[in-house]
Amino acid sequence: MTEDFLIGTYTSKSSRGIYGVTLDTEKEELTNVRLVAASGKPAYLQYGEQKRLYALKQDGERGGVASYDLSGDKAELIDAKLEKGPTPAYIGVDDQRHLLFSANYHTGELKVFKIAADGKLTQTDSVVHQGATGPQPEQDAPHVHYIDLTPDNRLIVCDLGMDLVVVYDVSDEGKLTAASRYQFEPGFGTRHLVFHPNGKIVYVLGELSSKLAVMRYNAADASLTQLQTIKTIPADWTAHNGAAAIHISADGRFVYTSNRGENTIAVFAVQPDFTVAHVQSISTEGDFPRDFELSHDDAYLVGSNQNSDNLTLYKRDAQSGLLTLLQKDVACPEPVCVKRWPK
Repeated sequence: MTEDFLIGTYTSKSSRGIYGVTLDTEKEELTNVRLVAASGKPAYLQYGEQKRLYALKQDGERGGVASYDLSGDKAELIDAKLEKGPTPAYIGVDDQRHLLFSANYHTGELKVFKIAADGKLTQTDSVVHQGATGPQPEQDAPHVHYIDLTPDNRLIVCDLGMDLVVVYDVSDEGKLTAASRYQFEPGFGTRHLVFHPNGKIVYVLGELSSKLAVMRYNAADASLTQLQTIKTIPADWTAHNGAAAIHISADGRFVYTSNRGENTIAVFAVQPDFTVAHVQSISTEGDFPRDFELSHDDAYLVGSNQNSDNLTLYKRDAQSGLLTLLQKDVACPEPVCVKRWPK
């Protein structure tokens, strides 16, 4: 049996765009790394209905978002919305309302696009974050790093520069209205988050603090309440580290985060009260791990190391949540995003 993944990359060195890789579950190895779409800086990817792929895109001094047809073995460009300036950091998709969202780290700007039936994109709204920022050098300005849907179809946004999570109501026409704000401790550096399958708990990852925060989400008013914070690295770690990606198992029993610096994936067991306990940190067998992804059955995990240009494969134990290294040094240029390929 095989399963395919797509790899979003930076293209500052040898990478040429979006790559594919195949997981052979019988041999328990990654094979056939190949170029799926030539593009500039497709550092984050998302899937939508009708076998559509959405990706960040850079062309010279212009950056933005793009839509692709993924019905074949290659991703065929449908449309791109680019403007002069830096490429966004994240994109989210709303299939129900046919909307695409982008978060621009450099400008602190959120954008919303309507997705037409043919995959063409039209901008419907824009919000620029403004206000006080945190104490760390990386917090010189608002830096929006994550934008995606809540389980009740609001939009939730992480602003690393402001130590902030903002929830927005979204109209069918793609207009945003702020619904709530949660201010984290100074220097937390909100980067990414993931919801528990129950829709009531959200795990927020702080890049600059290397902390994981457990929050309760109240759908009645979109408010957040903090239940716990826990470090993603050992207490005695003194070298630089930046937490990067966060994912949760489908059964909601284990949370996984990546650490750039310690170069590990940290595993947390979800407790009966939805707080977490650290149970493992395992080497990514490379430098500067960004994103990773679980296979469709949660039996395997594919990790990516940006600076060392390699992918890593682990076997996952469903009962303990622990990871076991299966394969390392799978060559892939500048990998920063890993997504299952829905075929």
